[in-house]
Amino acid sequence: MNGAAAVDWRLEWRPLAGLLVLFLALFFLPFDAPRVDRVVGEAMGEGLLLAQDYARQHVLFCLVPAFFIAGAIGVFLSQESVMRYLGPGAKKLPAYGVAAVSGTILAVCSCTVLPLFSGIHQMGAGLGPASAFLYSGPAINVLAVVLTASVLGWELGVARAVGAVLFAVVVGLLMHWIFRREEGERQRAAAALPVASPVRPLWQNGLFLGSLVAILVFANWGRPEVESGVWWWIWGHKWPLTSIAAVVLGLVLVRFLGLAWWKAAAVGAPAVALALLVPGLPELAFGAAVVGLSVVLMRDDGELGEWFAASWGFAKQILPVLFAGVFVAGVLLGRPGHEGLVPSAWVASAVGGEGLGATAFASVAAALMYFATLTEVPILQGLLGSGMGQGPALALLLAGPALSLPNMLVIARVLGWKKTLTFVGLVVTLSTAAGWMYGNFIL
Repeated sequence: MNGAAAVDWRLEWRPLAGLLVLFLALFFLPFDAPRVDRVVGEAMGEGLLLAQDYARQHVLFCLVPAFFIAGAIGVFLSQESVMRYLGPGAKKLPAYGVAAVSGTILAVCSCTVLPLFSGIHQMGAGLGPASAFLYSGPAINVLAVVLTASVLGWELGVARAVGAVLFAVVVGLLMHWIFRREEGERQRAAAALPVASPVRPLWQNGLFLGSLVAILVFANWGRPEVESGVWWWIWGHKWPLTSIAAVVLGLVLVRFLGLAWWKAAAVGAPAVALALLVPGLPELAFGAAVVGLSVVLMRDDGELGEWFAASWGFAKQILPVLFAGVFVAGVLLGRPGHEGLVPSAWVASAVGGEGLGATAFASVAAALMYFATLTEVPILQGLLGSGMGQGPALALLLAGPALSLPNMLVIARVLGWKKTLTFVGLVVTLSTAAGWMYGNFIL
């Protein structure tokens, strides 16, 4: 246990209620009604609709589990363990190796990875491994790579997979080298901190975090292009698998973390009932479980209460900036297939051919756009049909999933603008270089 500060919920109910009202408004209000365009304008309507899409598709199933995972990392994972394996002085091969392939497990978007990144960085992970994880989480998605290869060709699929893994390591190493003086100070400060004895064995904490990660992964498992094989089977059974992971989480909470069995039953019973009564709306069962668990944890005075307080701290820090960033991205660029202030025809015409300018434009535009998980492939398919070059296409695949305008705003709150702009600049520059070389020398 790492001693998260106690939270006075009498002072926190206003921001909690405000975020809840904002989420419910975005989720339920009919922003697609024709009257919205007449009142607020087409571009503003696109911003509202993109924010609504984000609220409906990503907050409950993606961000909420990510917040709980980030809070669990902060409370239950010992700082000594994080520093040993991911800290500034950790051995580079295992540290960067684990960070660089994390995206093969976490099928998350550029925004969902943010609470996880904030959690491991707050616990003392070095800037290099943390940056590698920040890039790899959304970029190295097995389903996205397979979809890229099946829809856009195996050449782009292989180039995306190799480039993403390589970029994660290179970006991490460069971030560590550029800010090596600050990292050295962090390492010396961390070495001076007292090392707390672990409260429970590592395998128990691993099972706890593993069940949370399983809920995040299975609840967000995307529909594969090919209707056969393992990926298709998992997609068809995503909710039973999510339920199994939730049961394991409940057993861990009762057996190892001290949650009373009747409280676990009180959380699970409404969720099970809703899942059986309304199987076509998994949001109801999932939401009931989240609300029930939150109420139980909020009233706990021990580790479980600290876990919820830490999770809420990440949500309060990230969600307002995230919603604002998604709205601005929608106003400027619109949703996929729709127009914002910047006409999509301009984008399509600017990325034609294999020139350096077209490739650089693709990288910069991709860095500003928001791509939900797996949506970059159909968007790119349409752009290729409009004359986009193969090099700019690879640049978009390497920069787009890992970056977005809302993603940058949140990273800046964690690292500051100097490190954020350096991270973005490295990703955009490397994506441009890789795309240009791919389009001119490899194809």
